Amino acid sequence: MSPAVDPPGVRITAVPTPHRVRPGDDLAEVFSAALEANGVVLADGDVVCVASKVVSLAEGAVAARLPGEDDATARRRIARQHAAGVVAEAPQVLVTRTRHGFVAANGGVDASNVTDADTFLLLPDDPDGSADRLRTAIAERHGVTVGVVVTDTFGRPWRLGQTDVALGVSGVTAIRDERGGHDLDGRRLEVTEVAVADEVAAAADLVRDKGSGTPFVVVRGVPGGRHGTGADLVRPPTADLFAAGGPTAALRSVQARRTVRRFAVDRPVPTAALTDAVAAAVTAPAPHGTRPWRFARLTEPRRSRVLDAMAARWRGDLNADGVAEDVITRRLARSDAVLRPAPELLFAFVVLEDAHDYPDQRRSTAERDLFVLSGGAALQSLQVVLAAHGVGTAWISSTAFCPEVVRAELELPATWAPIGAVAAGFPEDPPPPREPADPTGFLRTY
Repeated sequence: MSPAVDPPGVRITAVPTPHRVRPGDDLAEVFSAALEANGVVLADGDVVCVASKVVSLAEGAVAARLPGEDDATARRRIARQHAAGVVAEAPQVLVTRTRHGFVAANGGVDASNVTDADTFLLLPDDPDGSADRLRTAIAERHGVTVGVVVTDTFGRPWRLGQTDVALGVSGVTAIRDERGGHDLDGRRLEVTEVAVADEVAAAADLVRDKGSGTPFVVVRGVPGGRHGTGADLVRPPTADLFAAGGPTAALRSVQARRTVRRFAVDRPVPTAALTDAVAAAVTAPAPHGTRPWRFARLTEPRRSRVLDAMAARWRGDLNADGVAEDVITRRLARSDAVLRPAPELLFAFVVLEDAHDYPDQRRSTAERDLFVLSGGAALQSLQVVLAAHGVGTAWISSTAFCPEVVRAELELPATWAPIGAVAAGFPEDPPPPREPADPTGFLRTY
C-alpha cells in the first residue's frame, strides 16, 4: 500500500506583536522578534504578509493634518495632493487613482493605528521595493526562501465590504494566467487570470483585524509559479471601464440632472463641486475657437441688491403688460423662493467681444445665436457635474430679460450677455427617479 499523502492545503498563521511601529524601525527585526515570541518557525516557500500601514510607518510615509482640519477634510486634501487623478467624488468619499495606479477611497490615506492624532498614513512609496527589501532581510536572518506580500484593505466595485489586496509582491506569483488552457469540458479559456497575490492577502486578513495588533501573517502552502510584482495586478487606465463606465454611465449622468426648486438651505455646496462644474462647463464647443463663458458667483449683500433690481424691472414690465397686481406678486414670489434662499447662485454669461461683425442683420443674428448656443452647452455641463456631486440646480432665465440691469449692478461691459441664473444646493427632498426619455418624434431622418 502506498503511503498516505496529505492533500494540498493552505495554513494561515497570525504573528501578532505588541510593538507599535514607528518611523525608522527595522521591520525585519520587528518581524523576527514576533516570530520568536509566538513560537513560529519559517520554512522555505512560506509567504509573509505584512500590512502596508506598518511599512508606511517604518518608511515615514506620513502626512500631517493642517490646523483646524477634521479627519474627513484632511484625508481628502492629502489624497488629492498625492493623486495621479480623481476617479470619482461624492459628498461621502473621494476615489482617486494613486501614482502607483491603485484606485482607492481617499487614495488609501488612513489614520487607524497611528499614535499621533495629527498624522495620516500614505501608501508606501514603492510597495514592490518594500516587499523585496523585506524578503531579502528575512532570508538573511532566517536562512529561508520566502515570499512577501504587502497588503492593504480596499473596497470593490459593486460589492459591499472590504478585503485585503496585494500592493507589493516579491517572490510570489502575482497572477496565474490560465488563458489558453481548458476547462473540465474541454472549452478553451480565453480570459481567466487568477489574482493569486490578492487571494493570499485576503486569506491573511482572516486571522487579524485592525484591533488585533497583527501586522504580520505567515501563509504556508501557496502554490509556486512565475514570480510577479504588485504592479502586475494594476489594470492600465486605458483598459479601465470602471473609471468611465462607458456610454451607459454618460447617459445616466446626463439624466441625473434635475430641476430642483427647494434646497436644504443649511447645507453648503462644497467649493470643489463648484470648481469641478465650472471646469466641465468651459469645455463646451464655441465659435471660432473662443472661450466665451463666464460665471458670476453672487454672495450677500450683492445678491439681494441685484435680485431687487431685477424684480423692480420685471414688475415694471408686467405692469406695462397690464398684468393684475396679485398675479405679479405671486410670480415674483415664486422666483424669489428659488433664487434668494439657494445656497449658491451663479449668473451665466457669454462674452461677445470675439463675435464676428457682419454688416447685415441675418448674419449678425446668427453669430450671436451661435455664442448663446455655446453658453447653453456650458450650462448643461455645469448642471450635469453638479448633479453628479448630488447638488440640485434650477436654471432661471430671468437675467436674459433684463441684461442692462444685470450688467449695471455687476459693473460689467456691454459685451457680456446674460443667459440665465443657476440656483444650486442639495435638494431638500430627493427628486423622484426620472423615467427614460423616449426619443421618438425628436429625431428625424431625411
